[in-house]
Amino acid sequence: MCFHQWLIFIVNIKMITRSKSMYSDNNHGRTAIGMVKFQKKGEKPLKKMKTIQLPRLPNELSKQTFQPSENPYYARCVFESDSIKNITMPSIYFQQVKFKQIHFENISFPNIDLMDVVFDHCDLSNIDFSGGRMHRVQFINCKMLGANFSETTLENVAIDTCQAGLSSYGFSRFKQIGFRDSFLENSDFYECQFKNVHFQECQLNGANFSNTPLNNIDLSTNRFERLTVTWNTLNGCTVSNEQAIGFSKLLGLKIKE
Repeated sequence: MCFHQWLIFIVNIKMITRSKSMYSDNNHGRTAIGMVKFQKKGEKPLKKMKTIQLPRLPNELSKQTFQPSENPYYARCVFESDSIKNITMPSIYFQQVKFKQIHFENISFPNIDLMDVVFDHCDLSNIDFSGGRMHRVQFINCKMLGANFSETTLENVAIDTCQAGLSSYGFSRFKQIGFRDSFLENSDFYECQFKNVHFQECQLNGANFSNTPLNNIDLSTNRFERLTVTWNTLNGCTVSNEQAIGFSKLLGLKIKE
């Protein structure tokens, strides 16, 4: 890459001062608003981030025990305080389901289909959800170490206060996704498609964003010392002043105090 291209990248980085998160109780608490950005005096106002629709669950869910079958379909139920172990089952379908304090162990659900599903205080470490589809799904205080979401389509998904280091999302498509206050160290976002994706107060150290366009992605509130990125996909990425200096140093530029 020539030095001229590097300069274009630096010019196109947006810098902001601070941000905070807000949640709306619209739609019976099922709509979340991501970050609201604050600009310096005289700056042009930035556009509001689009809302993330959270799962739509009925007031009452029947309690069930997970029993695999040949054509599994689960709807309008809750799994609570249980362990689900040693199951491989492609194309399983869950709709309007809540998992609460469930420990998943040695689970492979490739091509899973999730709609209006909540995972609350679950252990999904090393689970295989590759090739799946997720719409209006929420992960709350979950362990997701090494979880495999590669080649997955995710829309209106919220990952909130989760331990998701070493998780894999390579070749996935993201639309209206929120990562908040989560540990994503050494996670893999290789060659993903991002649309309205928000990272807020996350630990991103060592994350891999190679070949993933980061235009309109805000990294300013997140923590990292190193990232793997492709330089020509960084145009339009929002970073803090301190992060911008770090990126400049990676380019070999000397910063004068």
